[in-house]
Amino acid sequence: MRKTERQKMQAGEWYCCQDSELGVLQHQARVAVHQHNTAPPDPAAQLSPPLAALFAAHGENCLVEAPFHCAYGINITLGCNVYMNAGCTILDTAPVTIGDGAMLGPNVQIYCAQHHKDRALRGQGLEIARPVTLGTDVWIGGGAILLPGVTIGDGAIVGAGAVVTRDVAAGKTVTGNPARPRRLESSWSSDG
Repeated sequence: MRKTERQKMQAGEWYCCQDSELGVLQHQARVAVHQHNTAPPDPAAQLSPPLAALFAAHGENCLVEAPFHCAYGINITLGCNVYMNAGCTILDTAPVTIGDGAMLGPNVQIYCAQHHKDRALRGQGLEIARPVTLGTDVWIGGGAILLPGVTIGDGAIVGAGAVVTRDVAAGKTVTGNPARPRRLESSWSSDG
């Protein structure tokens, strides 16, 4: 039996992103995102109903500020107490898992799709999807970009504007383009 393009995408195989079934799923995401982005602010500060219905799963007390954008939404899983500031984009062609207590600054971008390097195949819409995972209590600074296949370990920090091309170990801090480990100096002193 031949796999559909969606099945190939979910299996981490090369697939055609111009497929009609995938187009329907992208349209559903656009509708939910539009509803989220144009709704009046909710004083309860919970995940908006359109996104709650779209995402694969979510914990309690999540807030996604508008505007927000995602490719499908159905591949996004949020833990509890997740906060995403305005302008975040998640191109979730593969699973994107964001752990409990994660905080994403404004304009953070998470990419799962990787287009084919061969010009002709890229022109035919071939791409492959790699999952992105953020552990618990991760802090992603504003404007950071997380590339396909990366894992950010528990308690790690990604500095503003960093481009993360490889995994970040738990508790580590990375900055720059490409992101590299950095030792942060304490901004306060215990001397009083």
